[in-house]
This record gives sequence, C-alpha cells and structure tokens, in this order.
Amino acid sequence: MSDENERGPDLPTSLEQRTSVGGRRFSPSVGRNKEVVAAAFEALMPADGHVLEIGSGTGEHGIVLMSQLPSLRWTFSDPDDDARDSITAWITETGLDRANGPFDLDVSSPNWWQPFKGKDVTGLFSANVIHIAPFAVAKGLFAGAGAVLPPGGRLFFYGPFGRNGEMADGNQRFDTDLKRRSANWGVRDLDRDLVPVAHAAGLSLADVREMPKNNLSVVFERSAKGP
Repeated sequence: MSDENERGPDLPTSLEQRTSVGGRRFSPSVGRNKEVVAAAFEALMPADGHVLEIGSGTGEHGIVLMSQLPSLRWTFSDPDDDARDSITAWITETGLDRANGPFDLDVSSPNWWQPFKGKDVTGLFSANVIHIAPFAVAKGLFAGAGAVLPPGGRLFFYGPFGRNGEMADGNQRFDTDLKRRSANWGVRDLDRDLVPVAHAAGLSLADVREMPKNNLSVVFERSAKGP
C-alpha cells in the first residue's frame, strides 16, 4: 500500500510502477492484497472508531476499508506530495464523509502525534512502510501509538517481517535488495526489532496472521498501564 515514506532526496517514492486516473493513483501491490488485508483488518481490529493511517500511499486501503465498514472513520497521512494528491482525489471521487486529511506527517519527528491527542484515535494502521524507511520511523510510530491510543487501542501492521532471527527466502532476497538501495532500509524482525520498542511504548503483541507472499498482518495492543 504505502511505498511512500522518509527516504531522502535520492531515493524513490515508490518501489513499483503506478497508474493514475483522474488524479487517483493505483498501486499494483494494493490491487493484489487489498481484499486479504481488509479481511485481516476486519478480523483483528474494531469495525468502528477512528483510525489514523501512517504512510497511506495511494490511499486505496483506507478507501476500501471505509467502504466496507460504514461506521469506520479514517485519517490519511503521508509525507509524499504525490501520495497526498492521490488520497485527495480518492476522497473526492468516493464522496466518503468519514475521511480526514491527508496530513503531511514525518513520524520520525519528535512529538509528531501532538495534533492527534484527544482526537478519539482508537487505532493506527500502517501497511508496507517500516521496511522502506529508517528504523526511526518504526520507533516514532510506536511512540505515537503509545501516546494517542486508549487502553485496548490497536496498531495494525501489514508487510514482510522476520521472526526470531529467521526469514523466508523471498523476504531475505527482498531484504538484501532493500539494503542495496539504502542502508537504513530492511525487513524488520518482529520479535527482535519491534517487540522491544513496542513494550517501551506501552504496547504488547496481540495477534499475528500469516498472509500471502510471506507477509504478515501484525497487531499490537495498548496496555492499560502504559509504558
């Protein structure tokens, strides 16, 4: 969904070729995975409430989920100008009045979440972002989740991951290619890289669902006690 993220001036804003119709951009990867991601979201996340998406990319995932879940409110964000233009076009085309944004967010910035505190954010969503961004983005995302989510609020990730130092062959090849593009990128190890950062922010691993093409849907939950 979201190949856009903080990459620096010499790195691409997308790892795939995308088409555009009326300003709406279409991601081939989202076209392939949007239904399975939506099914995982419906199984693992609340069907209503207010979700803040980090790295919305073309905007397609949020549009699909709002279309399927009529009580769901969605706030889009992305640091890429073209991505935000696409999101705006999708919102205009669909006329969904439960959409907010898109906001220009760099979640590696300190206290990026301040505008969202007290805004009834009940969930965060981020698909295909943290492996094509510096690890500071993952750290900032967890810190923001810990700051804005209520107890029981959930953070949903979709993408490739390693587990306890092991990685599927396809993900290993992808990891090598990502690190060739940027030393700051790479497939993150769920247990070794992310769980400790989550715990420091007051979140715990709540669910992991295997997805096609060696991907995972991963959910962290905000604890009652906080960090």
